[in-house]
Amino acid sequence: MKKKLYFSNKTISLFIASIGIFFIVIALELDSIGIGRKYSLNSILTKVTSKKNKEEDKKTEVILNDIGDINLAETMLYVPPRVEVYDGLTFEELVDKLNRNLKNDITNKGDVIASKCLELGVDPYVATAIILHETGCGQSSCSKIARECYNFGGQKGSGCGMYKRYYSVDEGLQGMIQNLYNNYYSKGLTTIDTIAPRYAESSAWPAKIHWYVNKIKNN
Repeated sequence: MKKKLYFSNKTISLFIASIGIFFIVIALELDSIGIGRKYSLNSILTKVTSKKNKEEDKKTEVILNDIGDINLAETMLYVPPRVEVYDGLTFEELVDKLNRNLKNDITNKGDVIASKCLELGVDPYVATAIILHETGCGQSSCSKIARECYNFGGQKGSGCGMYKRYYSVDEGLQGMIQNLYNNYYSKGLTTIDTIAPRYAESSAWPAKIHWYVNKIKNN
């Protein structure tokens, strides 16, 4: 025979009291997340998830702010090294100085002159002075040979009468500096006074080049 289970009144009372406490705890938890009336299980989960996401968003925002502060601090502390390329000037400063003396067809070509001179080890002041003197570009207007043949150094050759022809301003400026290196600097003629006898017949040529060099330095 099967045994019948009997529960005393005390046992039943304890069971009912436990259920009551359970529902009270649930009600308090629901109230703590802002639920004061009946909600479906889905809406309860939505509110709990939303609250958790907001807390996570705040944590993420704090972390991102910290990273941003660190990056900003590193940026503020980093000072790029000053690289001087000639006469105590950076490349940008040298280009600016040359540009202040370049007019007409060679306006703002300081970067072309500076780059080629630094590449070959030619004095950019001397090269620019010769360009300005030989072409007149530093005065009222460039000479015809400079305008039509892009010859900025008076190099002899062919293609433009008795002078060498180039096909752009940049090519002409680079060709002039290359010629200065090939026929003078590479042979040890690196000053105005040593270049002069071979470059020009006029005895006044060195003084004029010196004048332009001083103008460039002081401008």
